[in-house]
Amino acid sequence: MTTDATTTNRLSLTTKIMLGMVLGVIVGLIANQIDSTFVNEQIVGGLFAMIGTMFVNALKMLVVPLVIFSLLTGVMGIGDVRALGRVGGKSFALYILTTAIAIAVAIGIALVVGPGKGFVMEGIDTSGITAAEAPSVWEVFANIVPGNPVAAFTNGDMLQIIFYVIVVGIAAVMLGEQSAKFVEACEYMNELMMKVVGIVMHFAPYGVFCLIAKTFAEQGVELFLPVLAYVVTLVGSLFLHLFVTLMIILKLFSGLNPVQFLRKIRPAQIFAFSTASSNATIPVTMRAVTERMGVDNSVASFTVPFGATINMDGTAIMQGVATVFLANVYGIDLGVGGYLTVIAMAVLASIGTAGVPGVGLVMLTMVLTQVGLPIEGIAIILGVDRLMDMIRTAVNITGDAVVSVIVAKSEAKMDLSVYDDPNAGEVEALTIDHEAEAALAARASRAHPAE
Repeated sequence: MTTDATTTNRLSLTTKIMLGMVLGVIVGLIANQIDSTFVNEQIVGGLFAMIGTMFVNALKMLVVPLVIFSLLTGVMGIGDVRALGRVGGKSFALYILTTAIAIAVAIGIALVVGPGKGFVMEGIDTSGITAAEAPSVWEVFANIVPGNPVAAFTNGDMLQIIFYVIVVGIAAVMLGEQSAKFVEACEYMNELMMKVVGIVMHFAPYGVFCLIAKTFAEQGVELFLPVLAYVVTLVGSLFLHLFVTLMIILKLFSGLNPVQFLRKIRPAQIFAFSTASSNATIPVTMRAVTERMGVDNSVASFTVPFGATINMDGTAIMQGVATVFLANVYGIDLGVGGYLTVIAMAVLASIGTAGVPGVGLVMLTMVLTQVGLPIEGIAIILGVDRLMDMIRTAVNITGDAVVSVIVAKSEAKMDLSVYDDPNAGEVEALTIDHEAEAALAARASRAHPAE
């Protein structure tokens, strides 16, 4: 009796990932209430931490090779330096625009709500916090050019990697027919890396479950109570930007259906939420915009890693709300000039900042120093920042996908039939191609006949 594959895999991967996230929250909150050394050290700090770390590392190991070969394929696929310049210019302008809007709206909401008024700083440990030095705009752009490409690849410096790979891709285009074999090899490696992404994604529900369970087991809900006004204001601002501002921008600039977009970006959002890293989510975001939304790889290979590096909408929103919150806590009136400085600093700091967990707090120290607020105040929000970081990372990668779709649509590099198909790009169950396996075995036997 044969079993239909559709009956044995009734749940889609997206549904499984969402179930993993929900179960992770439930299990994590239960574990947080259990006072057991075994549970804390062996289950949460041992098993969950091990599986979660393995999953995040599996995503990270894909990032650099995927960006290299995907971007090379994309640049050589465009084949026109002027078209590449248009894609880059549009992407940069939209990323800066959305970041500026995000922090401006967040500051406005925070000023209306007024989080931090009447806050009493008792029992807050403010030791060990040092300010990061804000880079000048000249340093930011100068550091885009890598002095050592190998070091850039090793350190995962996305802006430097993107710059170097684009230069190599342009050189390959200029060589014309001499690059034919190189192009073919890059296309094969790109397909190979996307296949590896598919393999890793099949283990996503388990990785997401362990990451979420560990976070909620360690954080609990008690940390939210003292800074509840800050948390509510921040989460409200993040959701407003994600579900309203970005969707309005998507509709205005592309005319596409925002509801369809939200359905298709959901798995990438869950990945971003569980890992709190835009860089680690690059493979999943790339797959969502190309296979699920129909964006051509020549555009997505540039806009997605570029956005993971310079597009920090969620982080900018956190900086805006946190600045207003701490200004209220310390009773300092920053004035219009102070808040304009916050907007400018947040936009500048987002360029070239690594898309890794916790980077938002580093950027916040720059902003607070610039407007004269005590950086020790970060200790007040430090406890809840991990969970807030998870939400704002999901907002960040959503912005990356929105800009990718808009740019692709404007460049006629998008398959609208894929975007309109709700089932396009769904990951199927891992299967073994027995016919291909038999063909390979036959070929091997012919090449090496038995003696």
